[in-house]
Amino acid sequence: MPHSVPLIHTIAAALGLALVLGFVAARLRLPALVGYLVAGVLIGPFTPGFVADAAMASQLAEIGVMLLMFGVGLHFSFGDLLAVRKIALPGAVVQMMVATALGMALATWWGWGLGAALVFGLALSVASTVVLLRALEARGILNSYTGRVAVGWLVVEDLAMVLVLVLLPPLAEWLKGGSDAPLNAAQLWQTLGWTLLQVGGFVALMLLVGRRLFPWMLWQVARTGSRELFTLCVVAAAVGIAFGSAALFGVSFALGAFFAGMVMRESEFSHRAAQQSLPLRDAFAVLFFVSVGMLFNPAVLWERPLQVLAVLAIIMLGKTLAAAALVLALRYRLNTALTVSASLAQIGEFSFILVSLGSSLGLLPPEGASLVLAGALISMALNPLLFHAIAPLEEWLRTHCVLARRLEQRNDPLAELPMGTNSQLLARQVVLVGHGRLGRRVASALTAHGIAFVVAEQNRKRVESLRAEGIAAVFGDAEDPAVLIQAHIAQAYLLVIATPDTMNVRQIIATARALNPTIETVVRSHNEDEAHRLAQECDRTEVFLADEALAQSMTRHVLDRTQARPGRSPHPVPGQA
Repeated sequence: MPHSVPLIHTIAAALGLALVLGFVAARLRLPALVGYLVAGVLIGPFTPGFVADAAMASQLAEIGVMLLMFGVGLHFSFGDLLAVRKIALPGAVVQMMVATALGMALATWWGWGLGAALVFGLALSVASTVVLLRALEARGILNSYTGRVAVGWLVVEDLAMVLVLVLLPPLAEWLKGGSDAPLNAAQLWQTLGWTLLQVGGFVALMLLVGRRLFPWMLWQVARTGSRELFTLCVVAAAVGIAFGSAALFGVSFALGAFFAGMVMRESEFSHRAAQQSLPLRDAFAVLFFVSVGMLFNPAVLWERPLQVLAVLAIIMLGKTLAAAALVLALRYRLNTALTVSASLAQIGEFSFILVSLGSSLGLLPPEGASLVLAGALISMALNPLLFHAIAPLEEWLRTHCVLARRLEQRNDPLAELPMGTNSQLLARQVVLVGHGRLGRRVASALTAHGIAFVVAEQNRKRVESLRAEGIAAVFGDAEDPAVLIQAHIAQAYLLVIATPDTMNVRQIIATARALNPTIETVVRSHNEDEAHRLAQECDRTEVFLADEALAQSMTRHVLDRTQARPGRSPHPVPGQA
C-alpha cells in the first residue's frame, strides 16, 4: 500500500500542528485561531521544511468555508438582529464604509489597482464573529445588552460580506481591467441584474421550498433513531445545498451553505443539528484556517514593516474610533461604545474567505494577502488586551476626559422619568431591572395585581415602547447610580433584577443598597454555585435558580395530576414507607 498520499499527508500535518500550536496559543490566553494560522505558515511554501499540497488544502478549505457558513446560518436569528437594529444596522454599515475607504486609500497610495484596493479595504472592514463570541463568553457578557449589540453588529457585517462574495465574481473582470478596460454600463448592469436574479431565485426556492422540505427531512431521519444518519443528513444538506447552489444558480458556496443553515434553523431539531455537526465543522474550520495561513509570507513583516503597521492602524484604530463615535452619536453609553469598538479591533474568517476569493480571481496581489493575514494574526493576538483595558479606560475617561463626562451627562429624554409621572407611583414601588422574556412576565404579574413599578432597561427601543404603553421606564445600565436614582430607588421597597447577565448583579445590588440601605432584592441565576454565592454575599436577597424553579413547577404539576387521577391506587409504592 503506498504511503505517499498527498491528502493524508496534508490532513495529518495540518491537524497535528494546529493542535500543538492551538494549545500553545490557548495557554498564552490568545485565540486558538492564531495557532491554526501559524500552523499554516509553517507548512506553507514560504517557510523551510515540509510543504503541504496547496491545491489539496484549498479544496479542504472550501469544505471548511461551507461548514463555517452553515454554522453562521444555523445560529442566525432575525429576532436577535431586530432587537438591536437601530444601532447595529447603521453602525455596521457606516463603520464598514469608513474602514473600506481607509483601506482603499492606503492601497491606492501604494499603487494598487481598483480591484485590489476594493478587496483589500473590504477585508479590513469585517471582524471575526468566532473571536468575538469567545471573547464575550469569556467575560460573561454574551447575553447582556452590550453583548447583543456587538453580536448584532457583526451579524450585519456578515450579511454584507455574503452579498460581497456573491457580487465579486461577476465584477472581477471589470475590476481587474482598471483604466485599460473602460466601464460598459449596460454590460455591468446586465451582469449585476442576472446575478441578482439568480441569487433571488435561489433565495426564493430556499425560503419557499427549503423551509418546509429540509425540516421535514430532518424529522424523517430523526424518527429512525440513528445518530449517525442524523449527522450525515445535516452535513449532506449543508455541502449538497452549497454545491447545488453553485452549480444551478451560479452563487457562491458560502451563500448556499448560509441559507442551508437558515432553513435548518426552522426545524425543531436545529439545536441538535448544531450540536452533532459541531465536531465536523470545527475540524474542517481548522483546515480552513491552516490553508489561509499557507498564503502568508512571513517576510512581509521585515520587508514591509511600515505597511503592516498601517494595516494594523486601520484595524485597531480606524475601525474602533469610527465605531465608538457612531455608538456615542446614537446616544448609547460609554461602556457600550468601548465594548463594541474593542470587538471590532480584529479581522477574521470572512477576511480570509475574501482574501482567498480575491486571490483566486486574480484581484489581490500576493503581498496583499500577506498584509491582511499579518494584520489578522497580530490583531487577534492583541484583541484580548483591549477587552482587559475597557474598565480602566472607562474609569480614566470619566475622571480625566471632559468630553467623556459630557457625553455621559448629556440630556437624554429616556434617561429620566417624564415630568408627568404619577407621584404616588414613586413611593414604595418595585424597581424592575430588565424587560426581556422574564422581565415582561414579572411586569405583567405586577400590573395584574395593581403593584406600581419602574423599569430600568438598556434597550432604547424597549424603553420607548414601554413609555408608549404608559409604563414608567428609564433607559440605562442599572450599575450606574444615576439610572437607579431616576427610577427612585430611594423610595422603592423591592429591587427585581431580571436580566440574563449575572456578572454585574453584585454591583447593581451594592449601588441600590448605597441609595436605599433597607431595600430587598430578588435575582435570577442559571448556575447553582453562583446562586449559592449570591445568597451568601448579599443579605436580604432571594435568589431563584432557573433549573430548580423549573423542576419545582414540573414536580408540582406531576403531583397535582397524580392526585387528581381517577381510581388512583391507595397502596404505597414498593420500597417506600
